[in-house]
Amino acid sequence: MKIALIQTSLDWENPLENRSHLSQKITGFMEDVDLIVLPEMFSSGFTMNPKAVAETMKGETISWLQHLAKAKNCAITGSLIIKEKGNFYNRLVFVFPDGKMQHYDKRHLFTLAGEDKIYTAGKEKLIVEYKGFKICPLVCYDLRFPVFARNVENYDVLLYVANWPKVRTNAWDILLKARAVENMCYTIGVNRVGVDGNNHEYIGHSQAIDFLGNYIIEPQETEGVFIVELDKKKLDETRNKLAFLDDKDEFKLSC
Repeated sequence: MKIALIQTSLDWENPLENRSHLSQKITGFMEDVDLIVLPEMFSSGFTMNPKAVAETMKGETISWLQHLAKAKNCAITGSLIIKEKGNFYNRLVFVFPDGKMQHYDKRHLFTLAGEDKIYTAGKEKLIVEYKGFKICPLVCYDLRFPVFARNVENYDVLLYVANWPKVRTNAWDILLKARAVENMCYTIGVNRVGVDGNNHEYIGHSQAIDFLGNYIIEPQETEGVFIVELDKKKLDETRNKLAFLDDKDEFKLSC
């Protein structure tokens, strides 16, 4: 499976401008891919003012994602602010090439920024089956909680979309590698660059790591599109040979 990581700056609370900017990036690369990954809150930046930018699951940004997925004949994923039944969610959507969708609501809300007071936490983990791979998509702060990410579903790819600031980049790099090694899976992190409306700086460090903790794409600090190809056969062969996941603990998670 070939995946495009879109590392980009985001225009603060401006979905129209962000869709336009991302459309240029996505239509600008000619290589065929199976999946495009956008950062967390790609339509607005990491804002605690959801009333200014929240949409519904039938809104313009969802329609835009569906149109892009069909036009590029690939899946596309990232998170945006969704309002549903009076609540706001930091919702990751996974849009298939035919326009069908699955979604995951961010479980671990970032209390340091007050996200937990404004948004509603998700309850369920999502495993997406696509192109012969099982993908577990998670959002930013989820990265700090290994129990929720634990590979009990035998997924193949752990995917994080984020707005992770420069000041804590070292933690981002360390934790992504840890998640790859402990879950024996491909791990991909897609972060933004630039400065947001709260004057927080982001330097990206989007990256791809294999199931043994080796970089496939080293952390990147420039705006751009970075493409990685994942080898399911190599993953299965290594898991069968080492079989570390066979010794995992059994537990029940209470959300």
